[in-house]
Amino acid sequence: MGFLVSLITGIFPMLLFAWILYKLDRYEKEPLRLLGGVFAWGGLLAAGGAFFVNTILGIGLYALTSSEAAADLTVGSLVAPVVEESLKGFAVLVIFWVFHNEFDSILDGIIYGGIAALGFAATENAYYIYTYGFLEDGWRGLLQLVFVRVILVGWQHPFYTAFIGMGVAVARLNKSVILKVGAPLLGWGVAVFTHSLHNTVHALIPDMAGLVIGTLLDWGGWLGLLGVIAWATYQEKVWIKTHLTAEVEAETLTQRQYHAACSPWRQLAARIQARFDNNYRTTKRFFQVCGELALKKHQFEKFGEEKGNSEIISELRGEMRELSAKVGDW
Repeated sequence: MGFLVSLITGIFPMLLFAWILYKLDRYEKEPLRLLGGVFAWGGLLAAGGAFFVNTILGIGLYALTSSEAAADLTVGSLVAPVVEESLKGFAVLVIFWVFHNEFDSILDGIIYGGIAALGFAATENAYYIYTYGFLEDGWRGLLQLVFVRVILVGWQHPFYTAFIGMGVAVARLNKSVILKVGAPLLGWGVAVFTHSLHNTVHALIPDMAGLVIGTLLDWGGWLGLLGVIAWATYQEKVWIKTHLTAEVEAETLTQRQYHAACSPWRQLAARIQARFDNNYRTTKRFFQVCGELALKKHQFEKFGEEKGNSEIISELRGEMRELSAKVGDW
């Protein structure tokens, strides 16, 4: 029973956090199949690979130093951050390489990096809650670990790995070779550094003091990242307002539809109304196409044809024209 509860309390909150990240992407949501893929990568391959590598290297360091404390500190502060951020970040790189057209903005990088990290956190949390909570101190220990791993430091992993996503996004959105190479490396370096700082604080400052300082660092960092998300969302809104103006002039969509597409609150009201009109899926797809079209037009303006941008724009415009006639005005 303890194992089952550990799985549920370790995994379910991270799925909830992933849903929150998904909802923060207001204008052009990423495909659920890709988000599910990076979550699974983080939870299975990244977490499994990190556990194996960290364990093997920890055993090797203990054999070299004959000191459990030195081996634990080295693994926690130096080895684990490098191994874990590299494995989590690889999922973001796969999206960038294989699904290039889905990577449209800084916010996309944060979303993919954060959700891959939440998959990793789900597995790690379940392991910690069961091993160091339930097995060591029964239900009391389990509840304590749930509080620490979910409430206090539940956002730590997405905070670290979001920097890798941002680095890859900067490379995606710029032509400079220096940025294309340097930005992902810098993002990875910041992810490793912040991860290492968290682990080092907990290792060197024991008990409650270390927990408090580590929690403040994690939450302070996450609140700062929320500021970046707010800026990235505003940037997407500017692109949408700019590039959909021509669609109103071409009568691809109406003025009222344009204003709804540019406002999360008006979108929400339209979606609620669509529930009552039995037209929710069409309305949801309409707003998604509006976002995709605007961002694709932005990419075409910045990079030119790239990988079939003009054809994709034409297809999206045609779909938006059809959907516009079906959803009506709000």
